[in-house]
Amino acid sequence: MNFKNLSLRIRLFLAMIILVIIASVLIVVVAVNQYTEQGKDYNEARLERKGNAIKKNVDYVLERTTYEVSTKKIPAIFKSKINELSEIHGLPLNIYDLDGNILISSKGFFTKKNMPKKLSDVILEDIANSSEKKVVYRKKYDDYTKHSFYLYLTNDKFKPIGILNIPYIENNSFNKKELNELLTRMTLAFIFVLIIGIIIAYFLSQYITKKIKVISEKIKETRLNKNNQKIEIQDASEEIATLVNAYNSMIDELEESAKKLAETEREHAWKKMAKQVAHEIKNPLTPMRLSIQSFQRKFDPNKPTIKTELNEFSNMLITQIDAMSKIASAFSDFAQMPAQNKELINITETIKHTIDLFGDNYISYICDKKPCFANVDKTQLVRIVTNLVKNASQALEEQENPKISIHLIDKNRVFILKVSDNGVGIPEALKDKIFEPKFTTKSSGMGLGLPMIKKIIASYNGTINFESTVGKGTVFTVIIPKE
Repeated sequence: MNFKNLSLRIRLFLAMIILVIIASVLIVVVAVNQYTEQGKDYNEARLERKGNAIKKNVDYVLERTTYEVSTKKIPAIFKSKINELSEIHGLPLNIYDLDGNILISSKGFFTKKNMPKKLSDVILEDIANSSEKKVVYRKKYDDYTKHSFYLYLTNDKFKPIGILNIPYIENNSFNKKELNELLTRMTLAFIFVLIIGIIIAYFLSQYITKKIKVISEKIKETRLNKNNQKIEIQDASEEIATLVNAYNSMIDELEESAKKLAETEREHAWKKMAKQVAHEIKNPLTPMRLSIQSFQRKFDPNKPTIKTELNEFSNMLITQIDAMSKIASAFSDFAQMPAQNKELINITETIKHTIDLFGDNYISYICDKKPCFANVDKTQLVRIVTNLVKNASQALEEQENPKISIHLIDKNRVFILKVSDNGVGIPEALKDKIFEPKFTTKSSGMGLGLPMIKKIIASYNGTINFESTVGKGTVFTVIIPKE
């Protein structure tokens, strides 16, 4: 899943949920770390306090003893006191000489097997190098952690006479239980916060994107050729208000541009139409002018055949005038579509009668359903069929075995008319221009046939399209609703 392809609402929702999860995980990590550190600090502080208290009691014993305060006399001095001190403070006590050899130890806490007989050189060196003449060691096991506190015992002249060792056992199972309870409580809190976060994130993302969605829908509906409505949003934030103002300004500019474009297109269309009309009218005027000039030069009222020549000349002028009249009518029809006279007709029979007028035996007609009825203008349907068949016939002028096939298909609420031929086909470069007014590939004609029938079909909310292959032929497909 690509995060960039998601909607803004979903991205905001996921971002807030991820933020809640990350924050909760960080809180748990910090809390667990803080709990561990506090436990460590507590045990160290407790051992420090116990060590200082025991040191004071030991010093008190050394000050009150009747024995010489020396390393050799330590067993005798603490023979009756070490167990008493151990029981008072609840901790085992060991005293070593300055070389690390055990001198005396309290009973009941460590067996002789577990009690170190001699301190390592590392411990002796660490105590000697310590500024406070004391060190603490820790060794962690599965169920407990052993802390060992070492410090010098001194005589009244502050000369070291021995090393006091206070072992302290920290129960890890208790700490683990407390930590598990803490994690359980924090997990429940995390789940509660996550649920609240999801609810807040959902409604917040909905609220943030709701107005953006309104703007988005308006932008999607914006068209150059329609009357676009401006956006009005109440209580919008500064960013949304800026976006709305930018959109409304764009609509004003778009309307102005649309007006200018429409004026330019109308002017361009009239120029093209005027040029085409002028071109089509000039075509018959040129032979008329030449004929009149020729008739003027050869006119002889006394010529026996003058009446026949005059009739021929008049007929030629009438023919050319009729041609110009047809041109004017064609352009008039294209500029203004006649009103439709819809009626329920048998389109199967109407198309058949239209095809029969051509009288060509290479035209075949197939209808899937007889009869097929539809509400259309009969004259316009005849015009559509006539233009398509006529175009197909003109594409077959140089074919040895010409063939035109008309296929009527009755399909639910529409009827489909297919007109196919095996003519020369339409080149790829010309396909985009087929439905343009005045475009034609023929040497004669005004190029208004296909544009005209496309305009008729569009008035029925129908469609017309084609497929063509050069050298194989063309298939035109017309789809028109029955109602």
